[in-house]
Amino acid sequence: MSDNRSENRQWKLRARPTAMVGREHFELASAPAPSPAAGEALVEVQYVSLDPAMRGWLNDAKSYVPPVGIGEVMRAIGVGRVLESKDPALAAGDFVTGMTGVQAFATGPAKAWTKIDASLLPPPRWLSVVGMPALTAYFGLLDIGAAKAGETLVVSAAAGAVGSVTGQIGKILGMRVVGLAGGADKCRYVVDELGFDACIDYKHDDIRAKLREHAPKGIDVYFDNVGGEILDHALAQLRKKARVVLCGAISQYNNEGGVVVGPKNYLSLLVNRARMEGFVVFDFEARYAEAVGAMLRWHKEGKLKAREDIVDGIDKFPEALAMLYTGKNFGKLILKI
Repeated sequence: MSDNRSENRQWKLRARPTAMVGREHFELASAPAPSPAAGEALVEVQYVSLDPAMRGWLNDAKSYVPPVGIGEVMRAIGVGRVLESKDPALAAGDFVTGMTGVQAFATGPAKAWTKIDASLLPPPRWLSVVGMPALTAYFGLLDIGAAKAGETLVVSAAAGAVGSVTGQIGKILGMRVVGLAGGADKCRYVVDELGFDACIDYKHDDIRAKLREHAPKGIDVYFDNVGGEILDHALAQLRKKARVVLCGAISQYNNEGGVVVGPKNYLSLLVNRARMEGFVVFDFEARYAEAVGAMLRWHKEGKLKAREDIVDGIDKFPEALAMLYTGKNFGKLILKI
């Protein structure tokens, strides 16, 4: 890869969306490539992760991180190669991951970058099966969901980046795993490739009836990535002492005016003495190495599979991001810079 620093192409936030996100909310700007200051490293960004949470970062509302400011580079996690370092912790040629933003070059303190072994796994895989989505699945299922062998786990958005790993970890633990995904192709992938016990096609199946069929004794752990109607169906099928893990609500992120439809069946939590808890993966930063080690081991053993959906070209960022909210991606969605 060349060391061409003549131009830094950057996607910046132009306006805050009130419904579906689109190209009109961003602008592709060009700036001189940055130089690292003392203690910093300059990274040539190769790939960035496109995640449902990015839609929430665009809202001017209280959240677990400040919103992206108007005129600021769009926030994103990426992987790339160090071109220049002014800190002995990193050297030119090292591959790293961190908060790069959607741009061609990024600078930051050396301590903000995590060195990765690109000879062990290709760079995109460090954004999927051993990236932030995998860490989210790991801590959400084990710590928040308190998952146990023999229990029934139901996972929404099961063909997505987080859901696919969640279900596979469930199988590794010895759980019965039922996924929900959109379309026959995704359901076949979830069962035939990832090893789920069953998959419900939320676009065509009777969700409530299928949940009763595939979880006849009730749901012990529901890992929610979508919210809305599917969350209500899962709540209706909870088992006593069930745990509902609130990871995301992708069905609600682009509602007109930001109006969120909450659960109607929440009294099931009372009746079943169940627990519903939200979490953010950043809370587990001190244990990232533990999760990455487990993912690498399971992946090497063939117990953890991954699929990346890579969109080629920084110019395509707005349309690629929108794919997340229309279900057009198949696997972990990544933008190649």
